[in-house]
Amino acid sequence: MRTRLKVCCIRSVPEAETAVALGADALGLVARMPSGPGCIADEQIAEIARRVPPPIATFLLTSETEPAAVVDHVRRTGVNTVQLVDDTVRPEVWQALRDQLPAVRIVQVLHVLGEASIDAARRAEPFVDALLLDSGDPHAAVRTLGGTGRVHDWAVSCRIVQRTSVPVFLAGGINPANVAAAIERVRPYGIDLCSGVRTDGVLDRQKLASLMREMRGADDALGRRDDSA
Repeated sequence: MRTRLKVCCIRSVPEAETAVALGADALGLVARMPSGPGCIADEQIAEIARRVPPPIATFLLTSETEPAAVVDHVRRTGVNTVQLVDDTVRPEVWQALRDQLPAVRIVQVLHVLGEASIDAARRAEPFVDALLLDSGDPHAAVRTLGGTGRVHDWAVSCRIVQRTSVPVFLAGGINPANVAAAIERVRPYGIDLCSGVRTDGVLDRQKLASLMREMRGADDALGRRDDSA
């Protein structure tokens, strides 16, 4: 199974079209956040989500933590996947999404700060469709919930992949220069990145194409050649 690619911080329909044309399997649409790059208005998220063809996944990155607020945010934006960027959310959020929006896939972010993240992954695993490992810190005075450009401890991420049964996306400081090493060391289901394929904040076709080549080379080296799934 080939490594999937999620291109995050999509800001416009043309950026979405570029990412899809170059091979992205999923697009990240960043709503209001306490910090970090790429935030756009909910109306823009809804417009992009309407224009993205299936089977491309549209991820709403929401920092909402109350069940009703999360459900409302997903409904208003019309995405097919919700990415909960705050890893302090309560199980009631997952249950509300399952009950009220059963067709929407749930991706829980875990900010990898140490070995405790392995236990957090095991707790979330039964309730979500995928995990996404990032390098933020929701406990900081100004919460950082993604978009840091920092690489975390891939050894911990690798153990999470090995000890959980749901798909795992790897994020945090990934770019064309290190994506092959990330795939080789962690063996994630997918790679997620934002700044690693941008120049002055704009999606860079050359960087994204280079990253895709590196990903496919890494997949070939690992025998991950199945493009049909």
